[in-house]
Amino acid sequence: MSGLKKLAASRAVKDTIFLTILLEAFFIGLSQTTAIVFMGIGIALFLLRWWKDPNFHVKRTTFHWSIIVYLLCSAASILVSPDKIYTLTVWFVLVIIYLLTYLLVTQNLEDSRQVRLLTYSLGASAAIIVAYGFFQYIFGIDTSEMKWVDGAAFPELSKRVFSTLENPNILAAYLDIVVCVLLGLFGTLKEKRIRILLGVGMILTLACVAMTYARGACLTIAVIMAVYGILKDKRILAAVALLVAGFLLLNPVLFERMSTMFTVVDTSSEMRIAMWESTVQMILDHPIFGIGGGAYSLVYPIYDTYIVDGSVTLVHAHNIYLNYLAEIGIVGGCAFLVFFLGYTVTALHPQKTMPDEFSKGLMLGLGLALVSVALNGLTDDVLYNVPSSMFLWMICGLVYVMKEKI
Repeated sequence: MSGLKKLAASRAVKDTIFLTILLEAFFIGLSQTTAIVFMGIGIALFLLRWWKDPNFHVKRTTFHWSIIVYLLCSAASILVSPDKIYTLTVWFVLVIIYLLTYLLVTQNLEDSRQVRLLTYSLGASAAIIVAYGFFQYIFGIDTSEMKWVDGAAFPELSKRVFSTLENPNILAAYLDIVVCVLLGLFGTLKEKRIRILLGVGMILTLACVAMTYARGACLTIAVIMAVYGILKDKRILAAVALLVAGFLLLNPVLFERMSTMFTVVDTSSEMRIAMWESTVQMILDHPIFGIGGGAYSLVYPIYDTYIVDGSVTLVHAHNIYLNYLAEIGIVGGCAFLVFFLGYTVTALHPQKTMPDEFSKGLMLGLGLALVSVALNGLTDDVLYNVPSSMFLWMICGLVYVMKEKI
């Protein structure tokens, strides 16, 4: 009887841990604090399971060495930071949160049913975020005085939705991920009714991307869908062409903004180029330990040749690759990129062993989603936002589970 009670208790703990993962996933994009709370509860239960269950062992995951190097290098960057307490806080609070999210997923998800439920939880959250984006656009939100809009270059642009996330660029990068997952499932699943729902979901999400007026994200998702159409399904390519033409014709301001993609007619383009030049110099000056995790805003004024205004604070390099290399050094930055890009390649590799259509489509969608992060990261540090990084580490953990456990 005692053995049965222990088994039941162990099963209850496992189920509760999985519930906390579902709730963290649901709240990542809706409420950062709530997501972190559920993650903390899940970790506490995970440690309890590890302590009490002699049959449970923590398994090494793919790219675990790159994760260790990243953690050590980001910790070492504390030593050279101009504000060591701040960098220590960033490392302890943020880096550890991302790692624990990854740990929860990789060590506790066990089968395709749990993967499917986690996907549904993320999908429900995405639906709310997209719906709120439409609400902002339809009922009005004036962002003309906010930092996201260059009023001199785009005088008619006064409305950029950001939904539950902190700014339009972050929302757009998140929505690109959602579209990619929907695309992977749409291209794999065969049931007509499900494909119609996925298609409608993609169109609505793409419309919300357009409402952000985020040029990099718009171009990124257009390129991904076009390449997918060329390689997998020409009908997707035709649909992308029609959607792009429709969005641009219906929204002249979007057309005007997209037309400046490769010019420097607005301050955001000029600023990015100047920041990249300054960030490269940071990397050359601090190649080993970097400038300190999260310390970009503290160090940039020393290298600033564009704004030269002490009242303006720039918190990241608008490029994830340069930002990681600058803040934690070349070794640490490369370690993170091995982890991130390694899982990208893993997800895109043909998955002949996937047990069903849903798993195959989801894995493809996750691979495309990671590609979207990689491309969006060329013009913005889309991982500076805490929910975005939590989401990335959760996706990478999900790829590991699908590759190794299903």
